[in-house]
Amino acid sequence: MRWSLKNLIQIVALLAIILTFLTSTTVGYRVNKENLIQTTLETNKAYAKKLSSTTDTYLRDILQTLEVNAKEVIPLLDDPDSQPKLNSIAERIRTQTSTFNSVAIASADGVVMGVSPPSLDLIGEKLTSVGARQTIKDKKPLISNPYVGITGELIIFISVPLLTEDNVYRGFLGGAIYLNKPNILEKILGNHFYENGSYVYVVDRKGTLIYHQLEDRLKDDVSENEVVQKVITGESGAQELVNTKGVPMLAGYSYVPIADWGIVSQRPVNVSVASAKSMVFEMMWKSLPLLLLALFLVWYLAKKIALPLQKLAYYTEMSTESDNKEKMELVSDWYYEARQLKGALLHSLDYFKNEMNFFIHESTTDPLTKLTNRRTMDDLMKKWVASQTPFAMFILDIDKFKRVNDRYGHGIGDEVLIYLANCMQQVVRKGDICCRYGGEEFVVLFPKSDKVTAYLMAERLRETLESTVSPCGEIVTISIGVAAYPLHADHPARLIELADQSLYEAKRTGRNKTIVASNEPQHE
Repeated sequence: MRWSLKNLIQIVALLAIILTFLTSTTVGYRVNKENLIQTTLETNKAYAKKLSSTTDTYLRDILQTLEVNAKEVIPLLDDPDSQPKLNSIAERIRTQTSTFNSVAIASADGVVMGVSPPSLDLIGEKLTSVGARQTIKDKKPLISNPYVGITGELIIFISVPLLTEDNVYRGFLGGAIYLNKPNILEKILGNHFYENGSYVYVVDRKGTLIYHQLEDRLKDDVSENEVVQKVITGESGAQELVNTKGVPMLAGYSYVPIADWGIVSQRPVNVSVASAKSMVFEMMWKSLPLLLLALFLVWYLAKKIALPLQKLAYYTEMSTESDNKEKMELVSDWYYEARQLKGALLHSLDYFKNEMNFFIHESTTDPLTKLTNRRTMDDLMKKWVASQTPFAMFILDIDKFKRVNDRYGHGIGDEVLIYLANCMQQVVRKGDICCRYGGEEFVVLFPKSDKVTAYLMAERLRETLESTVSPCGEIVTISIGVAAYPLHADHPARLIELADQSLYEAKRTGRNKTIVASNEPQHE
């Protein structure tokens, strides 16, 4: 019984159906991945909201603490001996709250009246920082944008105005948080990092990083980040995005109203979905024995089916270089389609081989004289030059051929050309190549020969023609130019040019003669 290709495909398809259970792992992975992404987004959203609420509450408590202490400071502003007390109040605020890296009490024009730590040595100095100028200008509780203070630190300044009971502005009480040193934001947010790539960062109202786990990221402008653009406008939520470093992230974000900040909690997508990948690997591992068995069966049957076709394809492809008909006949055709295909290929190869031989002959042969054409001649010369194979050549032209065409007609002229071609083939040796160069010009190539051989052959041909009547009823003569590679030139075009010059020298000096090119080598 001969199996048909259709039957075999059905068997392979059946195996494919059995193996489709493997696709369930892909579906399971995708579903699990989406669930993990949604869960991570919701978790980050809730976490960011919790942190923003905590931060907002803490900052309000800080402002309230400053306001309470401001009431104690105001009565001391008019006391010229109050500096130690003011320093003491500043020190107390700094040490008890553990919020500020430094605390300052300043007059209405920004002159420092009390400071902590004392090492800052700012008493009597006028504060001109961005935070100081802003709090003097606004005369209200303030949480500033980040700026570089007079100490050279990157600072957020939190302050309250010093207002008397009749609402007269007497100065301000404020504390500085140094962002590039251990600070309260790090205490609030830094203990919540995961060890899996998750982290929290804070931006101000302009989209500038004021807190990040990487200190060198502080002051980076991340306003192009989609989440940052939303959170600094007061929005809260969660979404998947690619951050400014090109990493896919799952981010939750929440707005801090009192400070006009945004808190973002995010986790890399690849970390979030890692467990989904683990699940897939576990499923694959458990199903590995069945998978290997199924793959072996598919491989074996596919090979069994494909082998005859592969051999037929290979022998067909190589048939342009060698005759593989006998090998193709030995290919197993154990199923119907292979048998039919092999028979068609054998028939087609016979046909196309005959056609190919015909067209190759036509493409390399001059149609009138049946000599090698100019294109093939050029290819041979280039090949010999590339392999540095010495060769000689001569180029010939029928003397006064135009007179033959004019007197006897082009038909007789063609017969004369055919007659010359036959004479050339009779005179030259086996392996020499006779070519029609164009019109009444012909070339003979002598592989692995020198100028002497070419000259002797040229003279033999010339003498044969001058002693034989041509088809026009007259003797025709030829003029010949000889050149050799690499003696005369190292490039085919230059070699032909030199042989052609010798030919025309022969015509100029009387025709019916052979002239060899000068022995001086010509280089391109």
